[in-house]
Parts: sequence; structure tokens; C-alpha cells
Amino acid sequence: MCLIAGFMTLLDVSIVNVALPAMQRGIGASSAELSWVVSGYALTFGLVLVASGRLGDDRGRKKMFIISLALFTLTSAAAGFAPNAASLVVFRLLQGAAGGMLNPQVIGFIQQLFQGRERGRAFGLFGAAIGISTAIGPLLGGLLLQWGGDTDGWRWVFYVNVPIGIVALALGARLLPRDTAGDGERRPLDVVGAILLGGAVVALMVPLVLSEQDRSGAPWWLIAVAVVLLAVFIAWERRARRTHGHPLVNFALLRTRSYALGSSLGLLYFAGFTAIFFVVTLFLQNGRGYTPLEAGLALTPFALGSAVTSAVGGRLVSRLGKSLVVMGLVAVGVGLVAVDLVLRLDPAQVGWAIAGPLLLAGIGSGFVIAPNQTLALEEVPAREGGTAAGVLQTGQRVGSAIGISAVGAVFFGQLTSTGGDWALAISRGLVGAVAFVVLALVLGVTDLVLGRRRRSREAREVAPPAVAHAPAHAAGDDPDRADETVHETPDGTGLRGHVTDEAGAGVGGARLTLVDPDGREAATTATDAAGAFALVPRGAGRFQLLARADGHRPAVSWVDVPRAGRAVRDVVLPGANGTNGAARAAEPARGLPSSDAG
Repeated sequence: MCLIAGFMTLLDVSIVNVALPAMQRGIGASSAELSWVVSGYALTFGLVLVASGRLGDDRGRKKMFIISLALFTLTSAAAGFAPNAASLVVFRLLQGAAGGMLNPQVIGFIQQLFQGRERGRAFGLFGAAIGISTAIGPLLGGLLLQWGGDTDGWRWVFYVNVPIGIVALALGARLLPRDTAGDGERRPLDVVGAILLGGAVVALMVPLVLSEQDRSGAPWWLIAVAVVLLAVFIAWERRARRTHGHPLVNFALLRTRSYALGSSLGLLYFAGFTAIFFVVTLFLQNGRGYTPLEAGLALTPFALGSAVTSAVGGRLVSRLGKSLVVMGLVAVGVGLVAVDLVLRLDPAQVGWAIAGPLLLAGIGSGFVIAPNQTLALEEVPAREGGTAAGVLQTGQRVGSAIGISAVGAVFFGQLTSTGGDWALAISRGLVGAVAFVVLALVLGVTDLVLGRRRRSREAREVAPPAVAHAPAHAAGDDPDRADETVHETPDGTGLRGHVTDEAGAGVGGARLTLVDPDGREAATTATDAAGAFALVPRGAGRFQLLARADGHRPAVSWVDVPRAGRAVRDVVLPGANGTNGAARAAEPARGLPSSDAG
């Protein structure tokens, strides 16, 4: 039901585009009002993502999910009943805010309820929902308009959410796990931080979304305001961190390499990904005379390819890692270049001619969105999942706005300068979209190469530590953890041990990371050829230990590193199809302090 909710909110980004002419005929909406119907949703959607993610983390995801879904369903019905254009714009803004409140809870639940390979599969299904909702929107909108009629058919674009929302509400109330946020310390809400960040997002996105209709009249000076507000927000968050320790955004997340790079790659990819549908839909309807339904059908191959490979990518990401994302970006780039080449030939049946290239691009897209999201959130603690998802999706929304603004400027500029040459305009627009995809590819390749070099260097540097074995089940250990033996080290602080597979063989080149409760990376290393490792954080404390290796499911566990500890933790990595090892590795564990520690 989480996927249904996420699908609904993202579908409303694209489904409305094909209904704009019908809105103009039905309620006399002006061009400016139509612009706000489309852009206002994206604006308020992005405005509340981070704050809503934090509310879900701190006050309970189920509560936020139910409230947000109910609001989204009600505002969808209200938008369908709108008697005039002004009220439609208001309800559309509220609908966008409800969607922005809902989406971080969906990703937060995935982060909370799934581990290892299962989390990859869940994100794969969510990625399929993203791909399908973006690409199938024009097709579904065209069908609803054809069924509902020219005057009032646009209302069904909103009504369709109501029965789906009611079913999702009933399932959510019954099936989602109870909130546990109130069981621990109740963290204060950073209201000032939320206002500052929201203001920065609005100031950045308003000129971008308004430039889609009138580039010269957009208030570009607001970008300077956004920069100032963002600087004030950063200063305030640092103060909040020192004062009460619970800022709106934990900047330690951005120091986690996988999250920072994954978020950046997502921003660049969505800039190109969203712009594709914007310019191709305009070209097909206005340049080739396609109906909304025909334009939607022409884009269906992309949706089908993306849906299939998103689910498959969720299964492969734990084994292939960043390589899968890079391969997907290459496929998207090649597919879009092929679309450009085909359109330059000006075929009679444009829809059929671009079906193959769009299918290839869709296949690649499925290997990008969900796997990148999985890798970006892999090292994020579950209690920060909603906030991390909010920041990640805010970047995607900003990227979409930047892409449509930039590619749209190239597209419409070419139309104006050539007196209406649609073929040349779509070619230049596709080149602009490909440019963003190529930038994402460069970032992905750089991350892949640097990551491999880093792991290779650390694997050469780590020497097997001398280990004196202690009884397998010392006092305080869980006797059920048969695969994780605790030893004593003869000297030194930190954490040492071995990573093995389920047969007991050492896993060389495995990557281990210690993450503190605030999400900061405390230490990282790689095992040597025998599977031995040594991790020495800067201070003692409780850490999350993440272990991963190619061909194995990742294992996550909690460990205590004493101030003068003599502790070693052995971890078993299950195979790609294993089930038991990952579950045991995820249980809390404590190292053995030395008898003279303190």
C-alpha cells in the first residue's frame, strides 16, 4: 500500500499536463493559472519534504502516513469539484503539500522494515512506481479525458485518486506497524530550521517553475534570496546541533560518501529524466498533431522498460553495486541519442519509430533510479530514514525544475529562432536532456573508479591482526548468535575480527564501516585476503557496523567499542540467496572490554 500511495503522488506530477486544454475550455483558466496548476504542485511538494520526513522520524511514520494520505485524498476530490480556476489552483497547491508530506514516509517505511537484499527489492518496486507514474501519466490522462468528455473530463484526472486513496487508507491503518517514536527520547521540532529551508526551496524553485511559461518574466533575483536563506539555514542548524543536538537536517548524512554522491547523482539524473517527457510530449502533440492519448501511447515503451528493470535492479544492486547504476546511465544516454537520430530522419510514423530507442532508455532508467536510491540510503540509520528521504527527494524535485527550465529554454528558444521548426527544436531539447544524463554518468563513473581504488588500497594496507580466541559465548552475549564469535585482542583499542562466508571461508576485499548514532562515518576499512580487518574510531561508543562484499548480502549490527577495549567481532556475510546470516548479523552485539579497561 506504500507503493500505491507513492504512485498516486508522483502520478499527479505528469497526468495533469494533458488535461490543461480541457481545463481551459471547461472553467476558462488563463495561461498563468494553468501554469500554477502544474508548477504549484511541484513547488509545494518540494517545500515540505524534509520537514515531513523529520516529523515522521520523530513523531511516528504511521501517523504521518495516515494524515498525509487522508489530506491527499481529500484535496484530490476538492480539486475535481473546483468551480473555477482560482479554487483549482488553491486545491492543487494543497494537494502538492499533502503529496510532499506522504512520500518521505513511504521511503522511511522501506528503510525501517527491510534489510539487505530485501530492501533493494523494495526500492526496486518503488523505482518501478516512479518510472511508471512518470511515463504513464499522459496515457492515463488521455484515457480519462476521452472517457469523461472535453468539458469535464479533466475532473476525472483528480477523481481517480479518491477510491485508490480510500483503499490505501484502510490497508495502511490495518497493516502498517505501530509507531514507536514515542518510546524513546522525544526530540524537539526545529521549527525555525523548517521555515528557513522551506523559504530557500521556494525561492529557488519559483523562478525555475515560472520560467517554463515565461523565461524573461521569471523572478530570477529570488535565486540570490535562496542562497542567503540557505546560508542562514546552515548556520542555524549548526547552532541547533550545539544547543539541543536535534537539528532538522543532520549534516553528518552529507558526510556519508554514499549518501552525498547518490543524492547528487539523483539530482542530475532527474534533471534530464523529467525534461525528456516535457519536450517529447510537446513535440508529439503540438509538432506532430498527436492527441493526448496517442502521445501517452508513444511514451509507453519507456514506462514498460523502466517498470521491468526497476524490479530486476532491486535484486541485482546488492551484487553489482554502483556498476549497475553506471550501466543504466549508459543505456539511457544511448537510447536518447538514438531517439534524436531517428527524429532527425523525420519518419512518417514517429511513435513507432522511437519505440525501440525509448524502450532502451526506459530499461536503463530502471537500473538507475531504484538502485541509486538503495545505495544512497544504504548507510543511513533507520531512525534518520524519513529525513534522509526528504533531502534526497527535495534534490530530485529541484533537479526536475532545473532540467525543465534549462531544456525548455533551449527547446522554445530554438522554436522562436527558427520560426516553428519542431524537428530542430526537439533535437536541441534532447541534446540538453542527454547533457544532464552524461553529467550523472561522469559522477557515477568517478565514484565507481575512486571506490574501487580506495577498497584496493585499503585491502593492501590491512594486515591480519593477532587474535587470541576467547570462549564463544562470554557473559552478556546472546547464545543464539552462533555465527558471530567474540574474541579478546591482546593489545590496542578499536574493533578487530574476520569476515567469513557461511562456509567459514574468509571474504577478502569486504568493506566495513562504523557509523555513529548521528549517522557520521567513524571508521572504514576493507578486509585482507584472509578476511581480517581492524577498525579504530576516534573515540569509544556504540556504533553501527556495516559489512558488505560483492556476491553477498550486506550485514548490519550494533557494536560497543570500549575506551580501552580489547574487542573483536567476527561477521558472517550470507550469500546472495542466503537468509539466516543477515538476520543474525543485524542483532545488537557488544565487544568485550579488557579487564583493566577504564
